[in-house]
Amino acid sequence: MVPATSLRVRRGEVVAVAGPSGCGKSTLLRAVLDALPQGLVRTAGTVSWQGSTVGQGTAARRWRRRVVGFLGQDPATALHPALPVHRLVSEGPGSPDHTTIRTTLELLGLDADALWRRRPHQLSGGQAQRVALARAVAGRPGLLILDEPTSALDCATLDLVVDLLTVLRSETATIVVSHDREFTDRITDHVLVLGEIGRAASNGPAPTTAAPARNRPRSAVLSARGLTVPGHGSRTASAPLLEDVSLALHAGELTAVLGESGCGKTTLLRALAGLHPYEGGLDLKGTPLPARLDARTREQLRAVQLISQSPADALNPAYRVGTTVARAARLAHGLPRAAARTRAREVLAAVGLSGSDRLLPRELSGGQRQRAAIARALVAEPAVLLADEVTSALDTATAHELLDLLDRLRADGLAVLLVTHDRDVAARADRTLRLHQRRLDDSHTDGPDRSEDALAR
Repeated sequence: MVPATSLRVRRGEVVAVAGPSGCGKSTLLRAVLDALPQGLVRTAGTVSWQGSTVGQGTAARRWRRRVVGFLGQDPATALHPALPVHRLVSEGPGSPDHTTIRTTLELLGLDADALWRRRPHQLSGGQAQRVALARAVAGRPGLLILDEPTSALDCATLDLVVDLLTVLRSETATIVVSHDREFTDRITDHVLVLGEIGRAASNGPAPTTAAPARNRPRSAVLSARGLTVPGHGSRTASAPLLEDVSLALHAGELTAVLGESGCGKTTLLRALAGLHPYEGGLDLKGTPLPARLDARTREQLRAVQLISQSPADALNPAYRVGTTVARAARLAHGLPRAAARTRAREVLAAVGLSGSDRLLPRELSGGQRQRAAIARALVAEPAVLLADEVTSALDTATAHELLDLLDRLRADGLAVLLVTHDRDVAARADRTLRLHQRRLDDSHTDGPDRSEDALAR
């Protein structure tokens, strides 16, 4: 999967590993750590640290525990679900004390007091990523390896990460994988570019597409009125996670939602999808939509599809990708098995995963897993697509290919609500809304469509 590759990083240096989605960047990092997924082995080469060869197996595990701070591409799967935040961070290299843990969390823009005893399921995607980063860096490791450390972060939080890494760099050797060119340009000394067999990497500008048509039907497919999501704990003791949110999603329209990490963007999508309790009203094509997922009909379930920020939420690790997507097709449309498998292969090809139906999720790169999760949602042929940071794990070219696919689907009437922290992605939207202090702030609505009905309040 990864050809012979040489990489050297010195203390005080930051080396970036770049390349298109699926070229083996994450696999290279795990090969260095001797932590490859099941079924993969390092067939050649050695890893040396401070002049001594690092062994494999037990020796490598001891070295990782003592020396290496590691942030994987999917923090949600790396954080033990039963442990509170302070315990999670204390498990990093160097076993940092409580004072160090608190300081590190606050340097990353997190409220240490508020999060101290929270479990991972009580964190937003951006908060989980920063907690995982805090665990990697709090003990001041000798080697820091970061796989897409900013994929779920807004611009202000990215600045905090850059500042922290700048402070740490004098005592740490750092290897980072990132599709975020702005981030890598600010912190890296050298870049190693991996290519993909049969496909050339490109450093050119992102492809452009024609602006979305302005004459699409304006019918509201999904509308929310006064949506309020109670906070953690009792309804009376905790501030709501979302408060009095109203919006309307129209057929053929792409609506982007921006906001700082932890402001409730993912909570909004999960509430609309029926995965989070809420108060208020929600209508699908003018008909009330039950708040609970298990109270919705097959047609209502098919019509509203959520693509989670973490592909692990959508892909069963024991099932081949084609099986997962085919099962979604059968549940949504009642197709026979053979027809469902055929449809699954067609949709996987549409998202750039031709021939991947026989692979397990662990055999895909992070970006490929994200595209498989997207295929699982699209195979239902929904009326509304709720997309949570779906381009964060993709290289620029692949991200724009995905947005081009959504444009084609929107031409047939698909309504898309897209949570993103990437302003270039948001620029492709018909409307841009901002979540601020638990409310949708319509004063930040921008984009080509400024009509009075652009936001139902």
